[in-house]
Formats: sequence, C-alpha cells, structure tokens
Amino acid sequence: MGAPEPPGAPARVLGIGDNVVDRYPDLGVMYPGGNAVNVAVYARRAGAASGYWGVTGDDPAGAVVRGALAAEGVDTRRVRTAPGPNAWAEVGLVGGDRVFKGSDDGVSEFALDEDELAQLSAWDVAHTAYSGSLVDQVPRLAARTRVSFDFSHHWREPWAAGLYPHLFLAAFSASQLDQDAAAGLLEDAVRRGTRWALATRGGAGALLTDGVSWWRQPAAPARTVDTLGAGDAFTGTLLAALAAGGDPGPALARAARAAALACTAHGGFGHGAPLAAQGPGAPEVARAAAGEGPSAGRPHGKDR
Repeated sequence: MGAPEPPGAPARVLGIGDNVVDRYPDLGVMYPGGNAVNVAVYARRAGAASGYWGVTGDDPAGAVVRGALAAEGVDTRRVRTAPGPNAWAEVGLVGGDRVFKGSDDGVSEFALDEDELAQLSAWDVAHTAYSGSLVDQVPRLAARTRVSFDFSHHWREPWAAGLYPHLFLAAFSASQLDQDAAAGLLEDAVRRGTRWALATRGGAGALLTDGVSWWRQPAAPARTVDTLGAGDAFTGTLLAALAAGGDPGPALARAARAAALACTAHGGFGHGAPLAAQGPGAPEVARAAAGEGPSAGRPHGKDR
C-alpha cells in the first residue's frame, strides 16, 4: 500500500472510473463530468496533485472531457481513448435541482490491467464510485494504495458492506436520512473497517467520522442554479486534505464552500461546449434508430 505524504505536503489523488458528458438539451450545452473526473478536478483545485484514469470516446464529447481535465491540470497520461461514443447523461433542471433523464455508458467501462494496478502505489489515494465499473476490483486496488469510494445512496446493495474493510474513505449521499440515521450509517461503515466515513446531506450539511471523533459541517450558503457536482466538489476537496494527513475541521469548511460554489453554475465544474442541435439526421436520432438512445440504465455520477 502506498505511504501517505507527510502532513502539509500535497496529496496525490487519483480518480479512476466513470467519465461522462452531462448534456443539457434545454441549454444546448454539454459539460464534462462523472464522479471520478469531478473528484479529481476538485482535489486538484484544493491543492492536490491529481490524475484521472478511464476510457473516453473518440468523438467530440470525449475531446471535451480530455480537454477540460488538461485545462484543470489533472494528469491524463493514462486516459484511454477508444473508438465509439463517450458516455453521456441527459440532465434536466427542476428548481435548480438536477434530474437525470437518460444515459448511455458508451465506451467508458473498463478494468485496470496488471501494469495499471502496479502503478497505483505512486498515488496516496485512488477514488472510484458505484457509477464506474471497478466495484469488483476494489480489493485489488486497496492492496496497492488507499481507496476512496462514493456509494451515493447505494449502501444497501449486496456488494456494499463487503467494500468497507478496504476503504480509506466511504462517501454517502444521505439527504434522505435524518441526522441519527446518517450517523448510524457512518458508524456501521467504520465498525466494519472503513478509516473515514462521510455523509453529505445537501442543505442539512455533512457528517464525518473516524469512529472516535465526529465532525458536523453546516452547508455554506449558495444561490443555487444547478446542484450537479456539489457532492463531488465536497468529496474531492475533503479527500485532498485527508490524504495529506490534514485537519478535518478546516478541510470540511473548505469542502462546504466548494460545494456551494459548484451550485452557482451549470455542470460539474464548468468547461461547457455546444451540444449539437437535435433534429432529423442528427447524431442523437441516428443513435436512437440503432437502438442506442437514452436508457434508464446506471446514471453516471447520480447524486454528484
């Protein structure tokens, strides 16, 4: 397992797994995103040295993801580009809250090969999520470096509890739980072996524990335009500090401010690009005709 940096040194944070373009048809814009991408970007903005590993398409959407990561200073040397469409999700807004209307995995699913697994020791922590394709590989990742995992609201899945002993950070989207229920969820995770457990609860703030101490962070005020990416902003900012051995208190306050700022604009972290108009013969129509249109499958980065 990779050794952590001494306190005060920038952490090395790697996002692995899902990437996506979030498509806003009503705005005519698409934004780069996906849980692993967003966390890597926000960790970088918080001062970490960050990277992203995943598979992008060779289409314009894939170029948007790669270009945004490079512009944010995220290491993309191990990003794969595969023939075919980049993963995408269609997003609508209801009172500033995002609603996923469909998604397609494109070419995004992949597994780490032996060389990539060997390279994990160069990172202080690797972050992935339920929305990627690496759930089964978490124990192998954890044998080489510390692992952060975003469960969103999927902690009741049959595979979930088995991951806890392998995790440095378990992150949950728990806005549907009251404080006592959220605390119980976190207590269970650390009792089963997780080092840190985090519950983000939207306007109700966040809870963090290491099983001994508790931190309760109020939400920072924000003029909300779009909640997409807020949870990932919180997690990435906090993870940069925890991986470097930093004090959770100030890190939580910074994370709350990052999440609030993410709510003030569309997309996960900016870098919007024009979305091709839909109509007869447009790419979206062509994909739908081929049986590749919007699906109700796994939404990329739901509750981001």
